Amino acid sequence: MIDGAPVFTTVAADASPLRFFPYESPYENQREAIERIHDALGERTDVLFEGACGTGKTLSALVPALEFAREEDKTVVITTNVHQQMRQFVADARAINDREPLRATVFKGKSSMCHIDVDYEECQVLRDSTKNLVNAEEDLDELEAREESLLDASQDGDADATEARSAVMDELESVENEVEELREESICEHYYNNLTADTDEFYAWLASDVRTPEEIYEYAEQENLCGYELLKDGMEEMDLVVCNYHHLLDPVIREQFFRWLGRDPEDVIAVFDEAHNVESAAREHATRTLTETTLDSALAECDDSDDPRAPQARNVVSAFRKALVATYDEELGFGEREHVGEDWEDLEIANSEGRDDLTLAFLDAYTGQGIEGDVEAALALGAALDREYDRKYRNGETQVRKECQTLQAVRFVESWLEDGASGGRHPVISVREGPDGVYGRAESFASIPRDVTEPLFANLHASVLMSATLRPFDVVTDVLGLEEPETMAYGLTFPEERRRTFAVDTPALFASERDDMDVQRTITDTLDDAIRFTPGNTLLFFPSYSEAERYHDRVAATTNATTYLDEPGEAVESLREQFAADEHGALFTSLWGTLAEGVSFDGDDAHTVVVVGVPYPHLDDRLEAVEDAYDAAYGAGWQYAVEIPTIRKTRQALGRVLRSPEEIGVRALLDARYTDRGRREMGKYGVRETFPEEERAELLDVAPEKLKFAMLNFYSDHTAYDGDPPTP
Repeated sequence: MIDGAPVFTTVAADASPLRFFPYESPYENQREAIERIHDALGERTDVLFEGACGTGKTLSALVPALEFAREEDKTVVITTNVHQQMRQFVADARAINDREPLRATVFKGKSSMCHIDVDYEECQVLRDSTKNLVNAEEDLDELEAREESLLDASQDGDADATEARSAVMDELESVENEVEELREESICEHYYNNLTADTDEFYAWLASDVRTPEEIYEYAEQENLCGYELLKDGMEEMDLVVCNYHHLLDPVIREQFFRWLGRDPEDVIAVFDEAHNVESAAREHATRTLTETTLDSALAECDDSDDPRAPQARNVVSAFRKALVATYDEELGFGEREHVGEDWEDLEIANSEGRDDLTLAFLDAYTGQGIEGDVEAALALGAALDREYDRKYRNGETQVRKECQTLQAVRFVESWLEDGASGGRHPVISVREGPDGVYGRAESFASIPRDVTEPLFANLHASVLMSATLRPFDVVTDVLGLEEPETMAYGLTFPEERRRTFAVDTPALFASERDDMDVQRTITDTLDDAIRFTPGNTLLFFPSYSEAERYHDRVAATTNATTYLDEPGEAVESLREQFAADEHGALFTSLWGTLAEGVSFDGDDAHTVVVVGVPYPHLDDRLEAVEDAYDAAYGAGWQYAVEIPTIRKTRQALGRVLRSPEEIGVRALLDARYTDRGRREMGKYGVRETFPEEERAELLDVAPEKLKFAMLNFYSDHTAYDGDPPTP
């Protein structure tokens, strides 16, 4: 037990906090975590919870959250940005449901569940038009029934009924015309059936088990219903909802999401899995962009409009476009334009003092009577155009619901001018090659993400942020804007004698050293030893895909193991399955790839994991902006922005093996910066001290040529070799 937790107290298996525990008994640390999290929820306190990979973090958080929610009428939302974890959540929720009835579902966005493949704006218009039609048809049915009743009464001599029927007939004719007009508009047949068919059977099916979006889609497709809208309407009945990060981190989506839950934020308990990723995900949601193509479309809208506000809007949009082009033309040196590729390439425009180059160019290019007045007029024009596009689509005059480019462009310009005074924003221009040559993009990059996260955590009842690599807790508290969270950390409780963690004193793989042939030979020989002395599969992580490919090719030429190479842009699941099924394989991949976290290699899938190098991210303009912002805010820019996230990445990779108490395995870090010598001699680049204390205590320093002997001794002690062990 770490982090000053209270002494472990035995909890009876049938105690209330364990009502939702689906298995015979929890691990010891799970029991303690369940108690502490339940108590924290009672005090409306957020929890930072680190638990080693394979030690049951999900149930440790989910069980007390569900119990507290059942007691206090709350809804639990568990969220992740790792697809495989969603599948694990479904498995855990189904196991819980087998023990204790649980209403749970997985929620995905409309794009993955739409039966007619339209975007959000078009869907919204279709939904409204369809709802209007159904309402009008219901009115028509009521009027027809009333008219028939009045007809019967008038035929029996009721004079008042005759007069009333005449008025109803007039209204009936009006509604019939309305229905005919609405039927000519664009509607969604799937949603129409939702509103007119009996959906009780669907909701009974939904409540009978934990349903995935894929299952809901298939059911709805067979019945010609809209599964997405049915699920939204059924969310209010749920105890547990599994979703993606953006449902909570995007402020606009979050507001809608809570409305679908039928809950105010204070009635929601949020569990964030892989919470070390919340910082970067929140930064992504807070960042805003505007491309040159959107500006061109906005100018075309202004030119086509006869609205008196169009010239003012054109003043703003045209000046910003001119400034954008002039700024990237200035930044691109002689001959550089010809080398711009298909990927966005950043250009530095920030200034250490004063406004950025794009803002200065915009102020210089603007020729109107006043920016503030022109922006206000342009926003009003954009809103008017957007309403007109909406009307035309509803009336069937257009096949798609057009988005107003003027509104998008001017909203961005307005925020760009406001952001210039914010220390948490960093201005960037990017360029890329398009069909008609180079074009640009302005970006207001969110250096500090707490603008997104702080209001969220303040408004929720409480949150549990869990990860295998969440420490240092004070850093998470600072960058996410948490208020005095409860903190708990549990290391590997599996038998220590069943694992070894080596820091191998190979040359430090600084970028300047990676092409050195002596360095490459040392690394290759050490990797070959690690693979050869592993009784089974070896998983190897590198700072980049290119380094993984380099050493894959070098090792493949000499090893007797089957080698596998994970390449960028390629699906990894089939590769992972082939590797796991092997008996002596070596999988080479990047620490920045999808296999580095959220993917388990259980049992015999892999026994040794090797991390080669320290995976510092590319130090580009954005990362430097984050470092500067964190330095200004916390006085620790390098540590907060670079070093700590890098070591979290390394620790995630190490956690891919040793997932249960029965497993044995070796974890090796190949780079002198991980060693005690690196700590003494390499200044801030020696990263050993960045590991948590108990993990540092397990690091055993070895020379590269000694690693094979250390591995041979360890695996031999556990009789892990099938037959005679390899010979050094």
